[in-house]
Amino acid sequence: MKKGIITKVSGPLVVARGLPFAKMYDVVLVGKLGLLGEIIQIKEDLSFIQVYEETSGVGPGEEVESTNSPLSVELGPGLIGSIFDGVQRPLDIISSSFGSYIVRGVKENPINRDKYWEFEPIVKEGDFVSEGDIIGLVQESEIVKHKILVPVGVKGKIKKIFKGDKRVEDAVAVLDNEGNEIEIKMLTKWPVRIPRPIVKKLPPDIPLITGQRVVDGFFPVAKGGTACIPGPFGSGKTVTQHQLAKWADADIIVYVGCGERGNEMTEVLIEFPELKDPKTGYPLMKRTILIANTSNMPVAAREASVFTGITLAEYYRDQGYDVALMADSTSRWAEAMREISGRLEEMPGEEGYPAYLASRIASFYERSGKVVNIGKEGRISTLSVIGAVSPPGGDLSDPVVQSTLRVTKVFWGLDDALASARHFPAINWLTSYSLYTVDLDNFYKKNINEELPKLREIAMELLEKEAELEEIVRLVGIDALSPKDRMILEGAKSIREDFLHQNAYHEIDTYTSLNKQYLMLKAIIKFYEEGNKALDEGIELDKIINLDVRVDIARAKYISESDLKYFDELFEKIERDFSSLKEKNKEEVR
Repeated sequence: MKKGIITKVSGPLVVARGLPFAKMYDVVLVGKLGLLGEIIQIKEDLSFIQVYEETSGVGPGEEVESTNSPLSVELGPGLIGSIFDGVQRPLDIISSSFGSYIVRGVKENPINRDKYWEFEPIVKEGDFVSEGDIIGLVQESEIVKHKILVPVGVKGKIKKIFKGDKRVEDAVAVLDNEGNEIEIKMLTKWPVRIPRPIVKKLPPDIPLITGQRVVDGFFPVAKGGTACIPGPFGSGKTVTQHQLAKWADADIIVYVGCGERGNEMTEVLIEFPELKDPKTGYPLMKRTILIANTSNMPVAAREASVFTGITLAEYYRDQGYDVALMADSTSRWAEAMREISGRLEEMPGEEGYPAYLASRIASFYERSGKVVNIGKEGRISTLSVIGAVSPPGGDLSDPVVQSTLRVTKVFWGLDDALASARHFPAINWLTSYSLYTVDLDNFYKKNINEELPKLREIAMELLEKEAELEEIVRLVGIDALSPKDRMILEGAKSIREDFLHQNAYHEIDTYTSLNKQYLMLKAIIKFYEEGNKALDEGIELDKIINLDVRVDIARAKYISESDLKYFDELFEKIERDFSSLKEKNKEEVR
C-alpha cells in the first residue's frame, strides 16, 4: 500500500505528503519506529499529524502509514485497576517490560489477550437482542461486575451462547441477523472523540455525596453534573481532586492526570491500593481506572488523554454504573492545544489559545449527564465530570476558566489566602456557587432532614455578614461592634473552623456523612441562636463565648460515624449550659 512521505517535523507536529485516503483524526504510524500520531489538519496533498510520542530523530523522507481508523480505545474486562497513558498504552505492562520510561514506538495491547474471564450468560438461545442489551456478566474485580453489552449497531437472534472461561477475543455469542452470523466478543473498540449513544438525558436530582462538608453542605454537585475547581498553585486542587476520587459516592472512578507532576500521580498510585473503599472494604483501585499523562510525557498526548478518560467512563455508564471522572488539570490540556495550534500556524484567539478552545472544552464536559442508556432494560445511570483548572497566578479571567464556567454548573473557587492560613479545603465560600442546590434540596429534605436547607441558608448569611463586619473591624476596631454583631462573628468563626475546615489526612475527619454534617451544622446554629437569646436577656457576650460546650462543638468533627449519639448529648448540654447561664444572670440581677 502506498505511504506518505514526511516533508516537515516541528516538535510533535509532522507534515506528510501523498498519504492516500487521508481523513481527519485517522491514526497514522510515523517514521521507522512507527510512532503513533493522528491527522489533525489536511491541506490539499499535505496531512498535518499530531504525534503522541517524542519525535527526535524523525526527519524528512521517512514514511507515514495510515491505519484508516480514528483514535480509539479498547473496551472490555480488564480496565478496572489499570493505569494507562493518554492514548491507552498500559503503563504497568510497559514498565515491567521496558523499565520506568516509555520506549518510543512500543506497541502493547491495553487489555490482556491471554487472561481468561468466567463469562456467565443471562440470555438464552432464541432470544432477540439489540444494541446496548446485556448478554452476560464477568466478575472483573471483587467490587465490579462487568456487563457484556451487544455492540452499537448490532442486533439479531441468539444462535449460540457460550458459558465458562473465555478470553476477550473469543466469541461469547453468535447472533443470526436475517441469515448473517455475527460474533459478539467481550472486546470492543470506540473512537474517543465520538460520544457513546444514549436514549435521552434526564434532569440531575441526586447529589454526588463526597464526604467533604464544604461541598456536600454548601456547594453540592449532582450525580451526572459538572464542576470546576480553579485555583492558583499550592491552593490544594490536586488534594481536593484526590479526596473527591477517594470518597465520591460513585460506583466507578476514572482519574485523569493531565500534564500534572509525576509525583502527584505516584501519590495516587501508592495511596489508592492502600485505601479501603468505605462501601465495600476492598481497596479503591478495585473500582478505579487511572489515566496518567504527566508533565514529562509528550505534550500532544495530553490532548487525547481527557477524551480517552471520558470514553472509558461512558463505557461503564452504559453498563448502568454511576461514574465520576476527575480531570487534573484541564489547563495543561488547553496548553497542549495552544502549542499544537501554534505549530499549525492557526490564527490565535485570546492569550494565544486556539479559537475553538471553548467548543473543545464544551465537547468534553457535555458528555456528562444522568441518562437513559440504550438497551431494553432502560438502565438509568450517571457520569459526573469534575475538572481542575490551573490559571496562571490564579487569574479567574483566564480563557480556560471562563470557557469552563460557561458549561459547568458548580464553581469551587480555591483561594490562596485560605491555603496560606492553612484552611483546607481552601474553597472560598463567598465566591463559590452551585446551580444544583435548589434541585437537590428535595433530596436533602426527604433523606436527611427538613431543616438542612434552612440551616445552610442561615450559615451562608452569617458568613456573608462576617465579611461585611470585617471591613468595619479593619477600619475602626472590634470594640465599635455591638454584642449582636460580635455574636455574628463568633457564629461565622465556628462555621469556618468547626464545619468548613476539614483535615484530609485525619482518619475520621477525612470523610463526613450527610447525616453527621446536618448534626454538626445544627449544633453550631443552635449555639448561635441560643447565644442571641441570651444577649436579649442581658447576658454579657464574654460569658456566652466562654461556655465549655463550645469545645464540645469543635470536637464534633472527630466523632466517629458509629458514635452519633454524641450529638444528642451535645444538644442537651447546649440547652443545659444556657439555662444555667440564664439562672446565674437572674441571681446576679436580684
